[in-house]
Amino acid sequence: MKLQEIKDKTVQELKDAILSAKAELFQLRIKHNKMTPLENPAQIKNLKKQIAQMKTILKQKEAEA
Repeated sequence: MKLQEIKDKTVQELKDAILSAKAELFQLRIKHNKMTPLENPAQIKNLKKQIAQMKTILKQKEAEA
C-alpha cells in the first residue's frame, strides 16, 4: 500500500487496516518460524514498515480532530 493510499483513508479504515495487517504479520511469523521458511522473508519487514506508517498517519489524524 502506498503512502498516499494510507493518507486517503479515514480513521476507522486505518484502524481496521492496522488490525488486519497485524493479523497477517502474525501469520507470516508463524509460517516463518516453522520448518518451512518463507519464500520472501522481506515480506515481514515490509509489513512492519507499513503498519508503522499507518500508525503514524492515524496519530496525526487523531491529533487534528
